[in-house]
Amino acid sequence: MPLFTKRFKKADFNNLFEKGKTIAGEPVFLKFRRNNLKNNRFCFVVSLKVSKKSTIRNRIKRQLKNAVRENIKNIKPGLDIAIIAKPGIIGKRYWEIKEEIENLFQKLNLYK
Repeated sequence: MPLFTKRFKKADFNNLFEKGKTIAGEPVFLKFRRNNLKNNRFCFVVSLKVSKKSTIRNRIKRQLKNAVRENIKNIKPGLDIAIIAKPGIIGKRYWEIKEEIENLFQKLNLYK
């Protein structure tokens, strides 16, 4: 069973961005909000501002997903989390991205 099965609907996504809390890091920032579900939902955003090339945007999305996948068992349930890449993510190595995401989760006290 895939770890990222629940999909965001447009209304859920808009609600998260309007009413969710934000914390910023160096190459990424997070928007998060409680949901009424038993599991977490994640959204990964890499805009054209980051890169015009889809191959680079897709590689960054894969790196973000893998960084979350390695920590998903330790995150408290019942959250909607959007991870948005900043243009500064270009040139960062995977372990730097992963470390930053873990630091942001730690600051927000999202770990069990």
